[in-house]
Amino acid sequence: MLDLQLEIFLLILAGFVLAKLGYFSKQTRKQLTNIVLCLVLPCATIQSFEIKVDQQLLVSMILVFMISVGIQLLYLIFCKSCWNGIKDDRKPSLQYGTMVSNAGFMGMPVAQSAFGPTGLLYASIFLIPQRVCMWSYGVSLYEKGTRQEVIRKVATNPCIVAIYIGIVLMVLGMFDIHLPKFIDDTIDAIGDCNTALSMIVIGGILSDVPKEKIFDHISILYSALRLLVLPLLIFAILLVLPVESMVRNVCVLLSAMPAASTTAMLAQRYEKDPEFASRIIFVSTLLSMLTLPLIFLLLEWL
Repeated sequence: MLDLQLEIFLLILAGFVLAKLGYFSKQTRKQLTNIVLCLVLPCATIQSFEIKVDQQLLVSMILVFMISVGIQLLYLIFCKSCWNGIKDDRKPSLQYGTMVSNAGFMGMPVAQSAFGPTGLLYASIFLIPQRVCMWSYGVSLYEKGTRQEVIRKVATNPCIVAIYIGIVLMVLGMFDIHLPKFIDDTIDAIGDCNTALSMIVIGGILSDVPKEKIFDHISILYSALRLLVLPLLIFAILLVLPVESMVRNVCVLLSAMPAASTTAMLAQRYEKDPEFASRIIFVSTLLSMLTLPLIFLLLEWL
């Protein structure tokens, strides 16, 4: 867990240093953001759906999926109610960051490390509703236009198209039908660039943020909500429900992840204060180095 967090900070540092040295301009960051959102992230999304479904685990997987849907509905309630006092370009990132966590990059390896192969499988299923929400409702927070235009743009977003493809591939995989190896390897190679490119872009954006503004009270408040309030509330709810401990622990641990890197990607693309979006990613990731071990200890204790 600590290794993953340190890896994130080193990647962010690389982007920060490159920008400060003049090798990573705002225009370059914008172009790289478009590459990540239109190519790299869709490939990473397709990659995440290529999981082997074991029929013996099917009931638990359905339960994980239902819990994840419930968690997304809970996030939606907080999205709609918590940030009404924010009236500027920070609001979409706060809402999106409440709805979507970094469970894709950090959560899956952490779940595998903590709970083994079964934890990784549950994490993959848990992420399906989040991926649907992040590229539908999440994008609509930034996208402007009539309701019909927003629906059309969201429905044809490359990452939503990737979800369509991923679900088809997951179903076909149950019948042992897979993509040709050269196509699969190409998708994997592109998708594997996701974390490095995303974090380097975030580091570049942070280079424009004055140091004294990084730890502002909104970023701290957001981090407390995402890292402690929401996961502890989810833990309390699941504790009283008839849910096996492995399912409960994976769901709670993934809900305790910091802000998703796509928060800054979308803020950059739609010009909605990307510096602030990068701040909440940085601050929540930094504070997660303290909160994630505490959440894990709580799960082990109970």
